[in-house]
Amino acid sequence: MLNLTQDPKICIKNPKDFKLNNLETNYKAEFYSESELKDFLNSYSEKIAGLQEKLYAQDKYSVLLVLQAIDAAGKDSCIKHVFTGVNPQGVHVVNFKQPSKEELDHDFMWRIYKNLPERGLIGVFNRSHYEEVIVTKVHPEYLLNQNIPNVKSINDIKDEFWQNRYNTINQFEKHLHDNGTVIIKVFLNLSKEEQKQRFIERIKTPKKNWKFSYADLKERKRWDDYQIAFEQMINNTSTEYAPWHIVPSDNQWISRAIVSKILLEKLESLNLNYPKLNDEEMALLKLGLQEIESE
Repeated sequence: MLNLTQDPKICIKNPKDFKLNNLETNYKAEFYSESELKDFLNSYSEKIAGLQEKLYAQDKYSVLLVLQAIDAAGKDSCIKHVFTGVNPQGVHVVNFKQPSKEELDHDFMWRIYKNLPERGLIGVFNRSHYEEVIVTKVHPEYLLNQNIPNVKSINDIKDEFWQNRYNTINQFEKHLHDNGTVIIKVFLNLSKEEQKQRFIERIKTPKKNWKFSYADLKERKRWDDYQIAFEQMINNTSTEYAPWHIVPSDNQWISRAIVSKILLEKLESLNLNYPKLNDEEMALLKLGLQEIESE
């Protein structure tokens, strides 16, 4: 597949009036069968597993994969398939849901800091700090639960408020980048029609019933508002050090393969290697071998 970290239709490094509707939700640069895509995915996962082991051994970098999307875009299944075969001890997945009372009593980034991956690990955020400029933008009334100074009603939430949040996120990600965290931000770009079909499938398929919530239909009615929130998020937070990758997601096997390839390319760019021992450490290694063989 293509070098996806450099594909301008996917990797948005310097957005200028970025519009989601300018991009296809189906990837048409190349066509592959489902079996070919599965083969790609298996190949990528095997390589990712090997690089993750070096990432852990080197203990210099951490990797943070951020997944954002509209409901039913396939975040859970993407995580499952991309990381199949990777040592589970090397991957830390966090699902960010509605904030708890404890989380609401802190600033909006507090729960994010608590869950960052340590050096040597790959962290995966299923939803993230970006919920605070997506869901809260569509539903500004949620912000009233955060007891933010000078925000007594939704009328107090103006453009400056959102710009401050974007700036906070950018500064946070720059700090992580400067300290060895490689940030991979992925937006799974799903069409409204495909979301409809997936909702119908969840309703009609008994083993998928649990995935459907009637509240999802309420949010679907705000589709256009969410698209605007996503566009503004990308325009304000896609940077050279932490660009957004817009992944066409109407075909889940394509989106899984693309996300896997993006992760693989990022890991390969780090030139990961197992640590080399110095002379003293090598001498102790040989001594240890002699002692254990002579038992």
